[in-house]
Amino acid sequence: MSDTQKQPRKESDAASAEPVLSKEQAQQLAHLKSAQARRKKAEEEILEGSKGNEFNEILRTAMWAVAFALVIRTLFFEPFNIPSGSMKPTLLIGDYIFVSKPSYGYSRYSFPFSPAFIKGRVWGDKLPQRGDVAVFRLPSNPSIDYIKRVVALPGERVQMIEGRLYINGVRTEREFIRRETDIEHGGVHVEMLLYRETLPGGTTHMIYEEGDNGPLDNTAEFVVPEGHYFAMGDNRDNSQDSRVTTHVGSIPLENMIGRATRIFFSTDGTASLIEFWKWPFSTRFSRLFDKIEADTTP
Repeated sequence: MSDTQKQPRKESDAASAEPVLSKEQAQQLAHLKSAQARRKKAEEEILEGSKGNEFNEILRTAMWAVAFALVIRTLFFEPFNIPSGSMKPTLLIGDYIFVSKPSYGYSRYSFPFSPAFIKGRVWGDKLPQRGDVAVFRLPSNPSIDYIKRVVALPGERVQMIEGRLYINGVRTEREFIRRETDIEHGGVHVEMLLYRETLPGGTTHMIYEEGDNGPLDNTAEFVVPEGHYFAMGDNRDNSQDSRVTTHVGSIPLENMIGRATRIFFSTDGTASLIEFWKWPFSTRFSRLFDKIEADTTP
């Protein structure tokens, strides 16, 4: 074969050859690529914007929900839990209750941080009634909430004699129901006497007594000051209440937060919040949504 004879062109070399574009075609291609780049950037900005708007919407919704909850909690119903057995058998440790704020109007203690510029009570002319289960700020330490039953009103005289409650010199009636075994902290079993007590005016409620010779079963006579209320726990021998003048004493109307109305949840304490698999077994279903009120049936 002659040296001058041309060699066949390789197919790969032919494939790698780029078409030659005219100046006008090159400009059109550049415009097209630029338009694609702008469209992609715009899509990315829209996507980022939608993510930001979604986050802002979630944040706005959460803020409205918190604000709504604060309004309900401040003006209407506030939830509380029962940490002690001083109100047995009416309320048990592990009960969660709603307290009606409008029942007695509002004072500084009805609002977050207890603003001092609010004097007395506002937006309400109702007063605590005998037999009400009321939540109040502890007079000796207003940062602590207490819950007891109102048994005496302003100006009345109260005394305990041999385990019996006297109001204005008249002994309140109580009816023996039965003996019950109560389990206290540490698993200690204590035999309790269950009574139905009738307050002046006819309201009745259940109380627990271990006996009639406890430290608070014989007291001096207390006179309830004007604008104050005398309250006691239903678990009479296991309650620090108005009988303990150095700790509770008579409760100023200003310290009243509201009236306990209903149990919305109750747990026996055998399951923590993270032990959700135990909740069905620790919930006291029979107590859910029970009303908290004295019986006014004659």
